[in-house]
Amino acid sequence: MKLINFLKGNKRLLFRSSLVTLLIIFTALSFFVLLEPPEYLDIHISEEIQEKQTPDLDTIMIWISWLGRTPVSVVMVILIALFFYFLHLKKEAVLILSTLLSGILGLGLKMLINRPRPSKDLVVLLEDTKYQSFPSGHVLFYTVFFGALILIVLRLKMIKYKTKIFLVTFCLSIIFLGAVSRVYLGAHWFTDVLGGFILGVFCVLIIGYFYVKNDKNLPGNVN
Repeated sequence: MKLINFLKGNKRLLFRSSLVTLLIIFTALSFFVLLEPPEYLDIHISEEIQEKQTPDLDTIMIWISWLGRTPVSVVMVILIALFFYFLHLKKEAVLILSTLLSGILGLGLKMLINRPRPSKDLVVLLEDTKYQSFPSGHVLFYTVFFGALILIVLRLKMIKYKTKIFLVTFCLSIIFLGAVSRVYLGAHWFTDVLGGFILGVFCVLIIGYFYVKNDKNLPGNVN
């Protein structure tokens, strides 16, 4: 009970501490990928994941990864934002549209850190890629987009409890499988994926803060 009361009474401190912690971890990981070759960690993880490859699993992973391609992700974001807009959920529509900013952030960091992609002499390449490797833009987008959807699902009272559980589980599964697919397809190293996830959580906390701030008029339950 004391712990719960402490958490409730120090929400702002916990929020700021979480942001600082994530930022420190991401910065440390950025320096790690710059200074250490992939042989020390990434290649071993890629080998473990890619040794499970089958034609059927290849197809599944390719389709999961397809959702993170820029044209597909932009269309998906716009359609979901329009869906919320026509339901008169303008705040939710804006939140979803804001997830597109993750692409700009990710591309800027890729150019700044300039880490090469995995090469065919080190891993099995099942997907043609471009741009630099760190952080994973796919995983960054998945984490921010589906993380934003989780926020919306949890906040909207019109959604029934069992539906919330299903939708949250689905979104978390896509984030996880999306991350695995990038290593499976040879498009990224594990540390690229980890960096994308950490940065994605950081972004979700930022946009989530503005989403829930002064939020007093959530739609009511629909029977």
